[in-house]
Amino acid sequence: MGNKILVVDDDPEISSLVQYSLESMGHQVKVCDNGREVMDVMRTYQPDLLVLDVMLPGIDGYSLATQISEDEAMSKLPIVVLSALEPSRTMFQRFSQVAAFLTKPFNTDDLVEAVKNALAKK
Repeated sequence: MGNKILVVDDDPEISSLVQYSLESMGHQVKVCDNGREVMDVMRTYQPDLLVLDVMLPGIDGYSLATQISEDEAMSKLPIVVLSALEPSRTMFQRFSQVAAFLTKPFNTDDLVEAVKNALAKK
């Protein structure tokens, strides 16, 4: 069985596309549709990779990345950021665990490549 990946996106179409793409690579995928439950789910699910949207209900992706980077148990977790907001790319450059930033709409081949690279560095 592949790696455990947590996908956080409030758009069901994006979540389904990402989940399908990653499961077809052999990974186990869990989906969260809001920022509020992410930290709890991460503690119980213990993913090998996080695919994170920026604009989320509850807590935004940047705040989550900050919390993750400050949590000793999660600070090495690779993150692939998905966003419709290209300008937010610069905000995420300060996080060493952000392995890739993909702008929506994205090509699934780019997502697959970003996930492979992020997991290879882990």
